[in-house]
Amino acid sequence: MHFQDQTFNQSIVALSHHYQHGFEEPLHQHRVSQLLHITSGVLRVYIEQQCWVIPPHRGLWIPTGIPHRLLAVGSVDVKTLFFDPLARADLPDVCGIFQVSSLLRELIISATDIEPPILPGTRDERLLELVLDELRTIHLVDFNVPLPYSSDLAQFCQRVQDRIEHPWSVSDAAALLQVSERTVSRKFHHETGLGFGEWLRRSRLLKSMELLAQGYSVIQTALAVGYDSPSAFTAMFKRRIGLAPTEYIP
Repeated sequence: MHFQDQTFNQSIVALSHHYQHGFEEPLHQHRVSQLLHITSGVLRVYIEQQCWVIPPHRGLWIPTGIPHRLLAVGSVDVKTLFFDPLARADLPDVCGIFQVSSLLRELIISATDIEPPILPGTRDERLLELVLDELRTIHLVDFNVPLPYSSDLAQFCQRVQDRIEHPWSVSDAAALLQVSERTVSRKFHHETGLGFGEWLRRSRLLKSMELLAQGYSVIQTALAVGYDSPSAFTAMFKRRIGLAPTEYIP
């Protein structure tokens, strides 16, 4: 864990990491902004009441001072860029997942090969400036599963995630919590910002990404997250991710 108590005297510091499956990094925060770019495997990042899942070829932006913890799913290779928060006035100030363009990917890889000091007027300085320019083009999206904060709803959601293949419904939650379906729906939306159906779809999608990263086949993954038809699962996955599961598998 870097730059928790210190900053640095250059605009960007780039590092490479390899995490074995199951590796956990405890809750921490940085005094600088952070970009995580996954090249293989899946990284699960917990930020406040949300779980972000970063698949290959995407990045997660974490602004300065945001507490977070990490969990590696599969064998994970990640490029981490730390940014001086004063490097540019227009650096994003919210968390978000984004598609890493071909140019930005190559710039990130090149940046990890740079060793300090960064001398003015050099290729290394110009390369890092181009990274900052490319950050202006990224489009951050929500790619996370919000977690409820009340204990009863949180316990129900954990039960759902433990048996994600089950055909869960709002009526299941109402029966288990001994309240009306209307009360469950209202409370669920209030605490997560999502309806239960969308929350369940996101949970299944993110779980499927993790399973694919661990080597599960498309059929195995579809069944494991509650789809009877691999074709229905493939259609959902491609609609949400932009790639078919067979294209996604690293």
